[in-house]
Amino acid sequence: MRNIILALALAGTALSTPVAAAEKLKIGTEGAYPPFNFVDSTGKIGGFDVEIGLALCERMGVECEVVAQDWDGIIPGLLAKKYDMIIASMFITEERKKQVAFSNPYYLAAMTHVAPKEAGITDFSNEALKGKVIGAQSGTTQADYIAAVYPDAEIKLYPTQDEANLDMVNGRLDLQVGDMLPMLDWVTKNDDGKDCCELIGEPITDRKFVGDGVGIAVRQEDNEMRERLNKALDEIRSDGTYKKINDKYFTIDVYTMK
Repeated sequence: MRNIILALALAGTALSTPVAAAEKLKIGTEGAYPPFNFVDSTGKIGGFDVEIGLALCERMGVECEVVAQDWDGIIPGLLAKKYDMIIASMFITEERKKQVAFSNPYYLAAMTHVAPKEAGITDFSNEALKGKVIGAQSGTTQADYIAAVYPDAEIKLYPTQDEANLDMVNGRLDLQVGDMLPMLDWVTKNDDGKDCCELIGEPITDRKFVGDGVGIAVRQEDNEMRERLNKALDEIRSDGTYKKINDKYFTIDVYTMK
């Protein structure tokens, strides 16, 4: 009888032991960089970056929450542990590697010049654009580019890409430099962009500014997280998940730019 009572007691203990909670992680993104990340009319954060991030989380078997963070504070937010990774179309550059570690690239990128239609700009030298008003989003490699290449221009920087676009629509910019894919999306799909502006010149692919592609940033000590993300990225590429998300937003494979 004593053995039976002990067995029942142990069984009761086993039944009452809680199942281990699923690992929970947070993804930081900007929420102001369509079609890569944006906040829709219902307040939900979506976009290519977000869908890729959630697919990676599913493959890693973790629950993920997406949080929005202004671009200027996005790396400090990661370092302060407000979230566990940044998936926000961040170029992998040597300067940023001093603060964070990156996954393998999850897409390639180039920058581009955008100008009002009929602007007639064909010479992109500093001399030709001296005194012109040139804009970009602050804290970006595009801002670094215009500061380095156009020291004699009047540089205007904006908290978000949308604000730079708005100033161009309203005639307050002669030229801007932006990430090619969002800019292409803006001038082909957005009514203001279609009416106002066009991409001009050759794509800007200088590695000093566009780096090695676009990666997921993690804290430098989180090497295990980086390896898990790389493995999950390989898996969603091989099983078609990446392509399904890609084709929802783009007509080319942004992983290869072909």
